This record gives sequence, C-alpha cells and structure tokens, in this order.
Amino acid sequence: MKTTNAIPTGRRSGRSIRLACPLVVIFLLTAGLTGCATTASQKIEMIPILTAEREIPEDQLLDVGIMVFESDPIDDETAKQQGTNEAVRKAERHFIPSHLKSTMQRSSHWGAVRVLPKQTDGVELLVTGKILESNGERLAVEVTAKDATGETWLAGTYEMTANRTVYGDNQPGRKDPFQNIYNEISNDLAEIKAEKGPEALRAIRKTAGMKFAAEFAPDAFGDYLKTDGEDRLKIVRLPADDDPMMARVLNIRDREYMFVDTLNAQYENYYAGMWPSYLDWRKLNLDERLAVKKIKREAMYRQLAGALLIAGAVVLGSTSNNNTGGLQAGMVIVGGQVLIDGFNVSKEAEIHAEAIEELGESFGNEMEPVTMEFEGRQVELTGTAEEQFEKWRGLLKQIYRSETGFETPPAEETLDDPLENRL
Repeated sequence: MKTTNAIPTGRRSGRSIRLACPLVVIFLLTAGLTGCATTASQKIEMIPILTAEREIPEDQLLDVGIMVFESDPIDDETAKQQGTNEAVRKAERHFIPSHLKSTMQRSSHWGAVRVLPKQTDGVELLVTGKILESNGERLAVEVTAKDATGETWLAGTYEMTANRTVYGDNQPGRKDPFQNIYNEISNDLAEIKAEKGPEALRAIRKTAGMKFAAEFAPDAFGDYLKTDGEDRLKIVRLPADDDPMMARVLNIRDREYMFVDTLNAQYENYYAGMWPSYLDWRKLNLDERLAVKKIKREAMYRQLAGALLIAGAVVLGSTSNNNTGGLQAGMVIVGGQVLIDGFNVSKEAEIHAEAIEELGESFGNEMEPVTMEFEGRQVELTGTAEEQFEKWRGLLKQIYRSETGFETPPAEETLDDPLENRL
C-alpha cells in the first residue's frame, strides 16, 4: 500500500482556526460594529394636570408669586458641555416662570398668579426657581415654594430628558415639550394646598397682608407679627376693620399689584413672541445633540474597529505562514483608513457642537418703559424689570408717607375677635 505524508488532522484544524479568527474580526467590525448604535425613540407618557373639581371659595384662594428664575453664569466651557449659551439662558429665566404661571392658572386651584421681578412681602405663596440645565434634550430646575408664614411647601429638583416624540403636538401657552415638569410642580403644590384646612389658608392670606403692612409702615404695624420657635410668622393682633392707616396700606398693595400686572402683560408678550423661535431652537438643538452623540458613537466604533484590525494584522504577522503577508498588509491599510475616518467623524461632531451655540443669539430680556399714574401725573419707569419695580415701590412709599406721616397709631384688637373679610 502506498502511503502519503499527511498533516495530522488536529494540527490542520487548529491552524485554520488561528487564521480564521482575524477574518471573523474583520467581518464583525466592518459589517456589524458600526451599525449597532441605532436607537428608537419611545413615547413619553404625559402627566395630566390636576384641576380643581369644584369652585374654591375666595378666602381659600391663595395668590401666587413666581420669581424670575435664577441661573448660574455660563462660561464657554459650560455652554459647550450643556449645549446652550448665555443669551438663551437669560431668556429662559423669564420663559420658564411664565409657562409655570400659565400651567398653574389652568389648574384653577389658585387666585392671581403673577411672575415677579423681585420678591415682595405681599405675596401669599412665593415660588422661586433655578435653572440647572436646559438645552432642548434635558431640563432640570430646582424649585422652592414658601407661604407667607415662612412654611416651606416644597423644595426639590424636577428633571426630564426629552426625545423627538415630545415635540409633536406642542401648543403655545398650554403644552410645552417639558410639560410634565410644569404639571408635576403644579400638582405637587395643589396636593399640599389640599392638605391645608380653610383656617390655615385664611391665616396665610392674613399673614401676607400684615407682612406687607409691616414692611411699609414698621412703626405702625411692625409688632403685629412675631416669629415662633419654628421660624414661622404668627399674627399677634390685627387692626380694626375701619382702621384708616391699614386701608391706605391695602390701597398701596393694590397699586403694587397693578404695576406687577403691567409688567406681566409685557412678560406675556415676551413669552408669546418667544414661543415659536424657542420651540424651534430646542427642537433643532435636540436634533443636533442626538446627531453629535450618534457621530461620536460611530467615531468611537470606527476607531475601535481600526485599532482591532491593525491588532489582527499583528496577530497574523506572528504566524509562520508566508501566505498571510498580503492579508496582513490589507488589514493594516484598512485599519488605518478606519481610524482616519473615525477622527474625521469626531471633527464633524465638533462642527455640529459649534452650530448649536449659534442658534439662540437673538434672545434678550430688556423690558420696555412702563408709564404709570402717580399723584395725578404720568411717570415713566425705565430700566430692567427689577429696576422699574424698585422705582415704583419707592414712589409708593412716598405716597404712604405723604398720606399718613406715620403719626396716628392704628386701633388694635385681639385674635379673639372675628377675622373674616379682613386683609
């Protein structure tokens, strides 16, 4: 029988496996790895707003003041990381409280809801906020609410990450892409209010009135309130129903509200005018951010693929089979090209990021001059909303001093007397 020098089966199969592994790597990386970065947008469920089921009595409706939101200064590095800029953030400081005001008004749980440029002691429930992050893809705000007695109703962070589905059916003044945040804040406040009894709500209203009186006329009303052991204000006594000085104070407060309502009309115009461009900015910003993330993922995968292809070539080079020389050279060339493509894609991501910053340059927050009547003459208030508010309050204090001279002490009565329909 003629015999042949055959290669043992075990050696041949092992060598085939070693040669096949880099080929498998090539196919996996070039054909499948860069295609695994696709994601689908899932629909975000809407949180409904809680509305009042019945008409709430007037003496249980708290007036709400929402301060213009705060925000930390944004430097270039922070702007790049968050995908925004200082101009947009300034506009958002007014837009977000304006939309929260609209949401709370639609709930029918409250009295007058106003956006405030500066804190005032006359408000019954004060809401303050700070923008932590906002870029069209993500919104995070820190919100605190305190009533006139100093009790904290809520203090927490509300945040939401959006996708393209939330930009489908927005309605100016009613439905924002991040409406869930506004509804949650409104709902939380409504639930806390529902836990308060009618007497507690009436006490908050009366405390707000006396706080305003103590601020404008500390000599006359400064000792009508005291702070308890929990740093909450308590009413010690109240002025008589027909107290003329208190009547003047309440008239002053009405004039302050009138000015704030005038400012709010400007806020409303600013809010309505900002809505379409701001919505477009956020939507485009979201698309840009998602594109950047996709590009960066693809760049990472391509760079990884290139590196592994070159590594595979090194593995082939370590074998003793001379027939792998051409495959090895090809893998090095292909791997190097994949690496170059990855770095080029990363450069494209930087271009997208730069485009984000250019989208919001037209936003601003300057207020128009406000003309108010003061002692029979027209007075024009200029500057920022905060400056106009301070100027008007200074004029109101002049009115009070000229009308009262702080001369006549008010009549007093104890808390045992009926308090209804006061303040």
